[in-house]
Amino acid sequence: MPVVLAFVAVAVAAVNLRAGIASLGPVLSDVLDAFGTSSSYAGLITALPGVLFGVMGLCAVPVARRLGLSRTIVTGMVVSLVGLAVRPWVGTTAVFIVLTGLVVAGIALGNVLIPAWVKNYGGRRTVALMTVYGALLGASGAAGPLSALWFDGDDAWKWTLLVWALPCLVQVLVWVLVAVRTGADFPGGRKTSTDGDAIPSPLPQPTPEEVQALARTSLWRAPTAVFLTLFFGIQAMNAYLQMGWLPQIYVDSGVSRDVGSIALALVGGLNILGGIVMPTVIDRARSLAPFPVLFAVLTAAGYLGILLAPTAAPLVWALMLGLGGFCFPTAIALITARSRSSLVTARLSGFVQPMGYFIAGVGPFLIGLVYGRTGDWTGILVALIAVAVLMGVLGVRAGKDTLIDDELLAAR
Repeated sequence: MPVVLAFVAVAVAAVNLRAGIASLGPVLSDVLDAFGTSSSYAGLITALPGVLFGVMGLCAVPVARRLGLSRTIVTGMVVSLVGLAVRPWVGTTAVFIVLTGLVVAGIALGNVLIPAWVKNYGGRRTVALMTVYGALLGASGAAGPLSALWFDGDDAWKWTLLVWALPCLVQVLVWVLVAVRTGADFPGGRKTSTDGDAIPSPLPQPTPEEVQALARTSLWRAPTAVFLTLFFGIQAMNAYLQMGWLPQIYVDSGVSRDVGSIALALVGGLNILGGIVMPTVIDRARSLAPFPVLFAVLTAAGYLGILLAPTAAPLVWALMLGLGGFCFPTAIALITARSRSSLVTARLSGFVQPMGYFIAGVGPFLIGLVYGRTGDWTGILVALIAVAVLMGVLGVRAGKDTLIDDELLAAR
């Protein structure tokens, strides 16, 4: 497979892995008003990404073993395309939620499997591909909320959501070509490069006997995998809280909806910088401990600013949250950086992301319940500050300089 095609495939996939979700937050109140439903549904809708990412993430690796990585990724993209294209035109809240679930479910497959795909085909280009992936993932999260600024009128929310069906269609076409070239691929066999030649991995690969142990030993027995899962879950919970609720928090605090949308776009846009910087930092840094601590402090400071002075400098608080959001590209990059073989990368991605997103799904749902009953953000923001501190502690341990392959072999 040509090198250019590999980079294009990763790029178009990353562009679509956030926008379809992030575009909903700024127009969520408009959607609920259009259907004549109460704000209690907002908690359910904002919890969908975390819950379905967890459910579909558990299914991703078993399905990919049967269909292949590329074919499973394409399947998810088609499912997302159906949801994106149809949901603006339905007439009931229930159907809208189901179609939003399709959008999220399809994205979930790519979230879990694309890092494994990169590990399987990247070889010495793995860091470069993960840099492209992480940067454009941030761009997707930044661009999603901005579509709320592109349209006016009573039906503006429909076009705000529908516009993301077009890039989704593009990625389907690209990945159909990829799937035709790669066939029923799955990690664990001979590694193939993006230009069709065998690429030796820069790390020693396991023997056949070790492959069996790496395939069967529970990841719960690898401490780094467990801490990485918890770290991923807490940072993902923060990300989806912000995607689903940050504009509403600003609006309720006296900030305009447009500024709230720009603030959310700023948070997502900084993930572009994080996606560019963190894979290389992780690959070269001797110790990662300072980074999760710094990101946790910035996240806590952003929430504290919103709590104490929301209208004073709303974009400054969003800047802090966005820099704190470097935890996301850090966690994603650690999936490939803390595994030696592509088999363990696939297993680790299918373990960390589903379990982490189950954790992430709890946050938006609980916030929806609390906000629906109290209509106040004070207690919620205090809790989020405490969660940010916990995220930093977990991140220090998750970034420990070790390979999960070695932990699994030691635990067999």
